[in-house]
Amino acid sequence: MAGTGPEGRAERRSAGALESEILSALWAGDGALTPAEIQTAIGGRLAYNTVHTILKRLYDKGLVLRGADGRRGAYRPAKNAAELTAQAMHEALGRGPDPIAALQQFVTGLSAEEEQALRELLGGSEQ
Repeated sequence: MAGTGPEGRAERRSAGALESEILSALWAGDGALTPAEIQTAIGGRLAYNTVHTILKRLYDKGLVLRGADGRRGAYRPAKNAAELTAQAMHEALGRGPDPIAALQQFVTGLSAEEEQALRELLGGSEQ
């Protein structure tokens, strides 16, 4: 939720933060949502036109599908949250000069629970 600055004006959120907020509302929904339904789901904090503009940007990026579930003007995410996060991780690894070093740094920051889950996923579960 945007706070207010020292002069009482609403703080501006980045486009990425707005996209994340709208994607979160779509992931929490029980199907495709219209811009008005998304606006309500996020507590009416954004103008309808802002929601619509962000949805168009998400559509142009291939992150949402339009006319989803047979509902004209409704949107749904093209990928679930886990798929989108995994895609971002793969892209980040591909940008760096040493993906193995990046993985090593990533793994050292895992919680014990995350480390155990990773071990199980890789087939080397150690209890």
